[in-house]
Amino acid sequence: MSSKKVPFLRIKNIHKNFGHIQALQGVSMEAYRGEVLAIVGDNGAGKSTLIKILSGVLTPDTGTIQIENDIYRSLTPRKAIDAGISTVYQDLALGNTMDVKSNLFLGSEMTRRGFLQKKRMDEEARKLIGSLEINIPDVTVPVGSLSGGQRQGVAVARLVHNGGRLLIFDEPTAAMGLNESSAVLKLIKRLAAEGFAVIVISHNLPQVFHISDRICVMRQGKAVKEFMTCDTTMDIVVSLITGVTTQ
Repeated sequence: MSSKKVPFLRIKNIHKNFGHIQALQGVSMEAYRGEVLAIVGDNGAGKSTLIKILSGVLTPDTGTIQIENDIYRSLTPRKAIDAGISTVYQDLALGNTMDVKSNLFLGSEMTRRGFLQKKRMDEEARKLIGSLEINIPDVTVPVGSLSGGQRQGVAVARLVHNGGRLLIFDEPTAAMGLNESSAVLKLIKRLAAEGFAVIVISHNLPQVFHISDRICVMRQGKAVKEFMTCDTTMDIVVSLITGVTTQ
């Protein structure tokens, strides 16, 4: 299915070294609108380095990043955001003492003649939260009072509001309970169904198999194998992550 579509993101032959350490060795992969790509691998596989390059935090030594029709040798955080790439990190980067709407509109507040349009921001925040089916009844409560799943929802809503079209999740359910994890996984699947491109970095293979359309296995800085999720098994993925074949 994916081969018949044009990728939103195509990275080609990305290399990144830190001194003598080869963090990424010729990584290539694609991400498509309307699907979830899971990137899996052990610690040190290169997943974090790759995400930092896509987020504009790190500059690759060689390779290209193509976002729709635009090709980049590297990105800055601003370029990545302008191109539609947004990352939801584990710490979520939310203002805990600020309310939901203030977090959503942080840096893009609605004003008129120098005054905040609080009522309009309330209405727009409720519409956005509602459209994503995030369970937050009151957008005026402090984010610090919300559950982990709700906070994750606020972080996603802010990225969508800021124009995110490719959403990258870094261990999205880490330290969450079963119910909260379920809500976040439903949100991720809903985003893909609504046409967003979604990349998930996760060590939780049962969750990966539950939400992903494709799985890319990384090991020692290389993208060693990519599967349609329905065409592989957890045992095969584990064997590729560890480098122990099951022939």
